[in-house]
Amino acid sequence: MATTHRLELDDQTLREWDAVVVAAGPDGIVLDRSAFYPGGGGQPPDHGTLLWGGVQTRIVDARKDDGELLLVPLEGDPLPAVGSTVRGAVEDDRRTALMRTHSGLHVLCGVVFRDFGALVTGGNMEPLTARMDFNLESVPPGFKEAVEEACNAELRSDRKIVVRSLPRAEAFEIPDIIRTATNLVPDDVEEVRIVDIVGLDQQADGGTHVASTAAVGRMSVVKVENKGKGFRRLRIAIGD
Repeated sequence: MATTHRLELDDQTLREWDAVVVAAGPDGIVLDRSAFYPGGGGQPPDHGTLLWGGVQTRIVDARKDDGELLLVPLEGDPLPAVGSTVRGAVEDDRRTALMRTHSGLHVLCGVVFRDFGALVTGGNMEPLTARMDFNLESVPPGFKEAVEEACNAELRSDRKIVVRSLPRAEAFEIPDIIRTATNLVPDDVEEVRIVDIVGLDQQADGGTHVASTAAVGRMSVVKVENKGKGFRRLRIAIGD
């Protein structure tokens, strides 16, 4: 099977591109080039469209399957023929909101690690809303307000967000590169993608991000929940 070139890993601002269909069937559509993020690391997959021959196919899911990137069309929408050229388009509002949210979560992670020494035990996001769980034994008085204030200070500081890939051995030489309680980087990954919020947080990550913390907007810590001994869940919302 052919391998799709992941355009969104090269340019996270890309929203439209041309591609050739290399496979199409009940399980989905495979392109030679795609900017659809297939989901992972808590970030949901992109939605969008494929335009071909005056026809539109709506994409409602994208996922990795046996090494291939499958684009799942809306049920009933037509499938382009193998070999045809299509114009792909990612839904901009959804992707941009998810990028802002994902970068906001990295700011939250960096602040809680820096100020409280806690690692991430889980998380999930939707556009402009998310949760993150930490192995935090207890929370001091004013914790929620202090975290929110510190996160927004980092957002206002407009820290640059840099994405790069490093050989596995070199990546794991970086102190605290894994910010989760369990190392989630598969053993067979030879190149590790690093997302660096310069001066605050640097960690292995495969998702899409905005270019600086100021592009996230404003963060509200909506709720802090006790999820059992030593575990705290922070729910956040991202606004303008």
